[in-house]
Amino acid sequence: MEVWIVFTLLAVVMQSVRTAGQKQIAKSVSAEAATLVRYLFGLPFALLYFYSVKNYYQIESLQAGWIFYRAATLAGIAQIIATVFLVKALTIRNFAVGTALSKTEAILTAVFGALFFSAALSWVGYLSVVLGVIGVLVASNWKINFQDLLSNESIKFGLGAGLGLALASLWLRQASLSLDLPRVLSASAVLAYMVTMQTVICLVWVAVREAEQFGLILARFKACLFIGITSVAGSIGWFTAMSLQNAAIVKTLGQIEFVVTLLITYFYFRERISRREYVGILLLVVSLVLLLKS
Repeated sequence: MEVWIVFTLLAVVMQSVRTAGQKQIAKSVSAEAATLVRYLFGLPFALLYFYSVKNYYQIESLQAGWIFYRAATLAGIAQIIATVFLVKALTIRNFAVGTALSKTEAILTAVFGALFFSAALSWVGYLSVVLGVIGVLVASNWKINFQDLLSNESIKFGLGAGLGLALASLWLRQASLSLDLPRVLSASAVLAYMVTMQTVICLVWVAVREAEQFGLILARFKACLFIGITSVAGSIGWFTAMSLQNAAIVKTLGQIEFVVTLLITYFYFRERISRREYVGILLLVVSLVLLLKS
């Protein structure tokens, strides 16, 4: 099994668990505070991971240029916006549907990657991406029409999260590839920079606009720590996989997260899996088979 696949599967499991944790804490804190939790409590682990990898490769200093800082900064901002939108979507609809709407990121990553990042796929790759997204949307049991797009907030938040995550994926890959380093190390450098920057931005935002949220966060310290650890573990998987492979391909394989999400929905939140969701899972499996063959 290729290394990028292993890191993607790690990301899938950790992100599903972290999203479940975020849904729980989002019931008692604002979406912005829940976003802060992800970065603030994950920062020590992101820095520890970076310095551990750096010591492993025995590299004293890293030389980063304008491309790295521009791309990593844009990726960090896009991810913050996507996280806020995803948390809002999760508070409006059930756990599986909220996550499903953000999964449009795979096809958005493929489209924007081809148009603006010189990251085109083969026709089989595009077919795989499209089938995967259709599978997730079918399983979400939503009938999306033009009127919904204009009036339904949960769809707007879900699609907004998908777009933010797509752009973040493409920019973080660009930042990682700009460093003349082993890909595992360059990915950890992007992660450390992004989480540091995101923590500062979110801290300032919450301090200025929602200072009362800090007390609510401290009252849920253990849950916040869990979210921070699983968030960084998931990010390690995503960042490394996308440093090794085309971001759209990684995101398509990452669609398997929806299957994990449905299992969490069934076993933890006690929500039933419908026949339509099983059809969506089948389409998703076909998508992943095509992806791996391509």
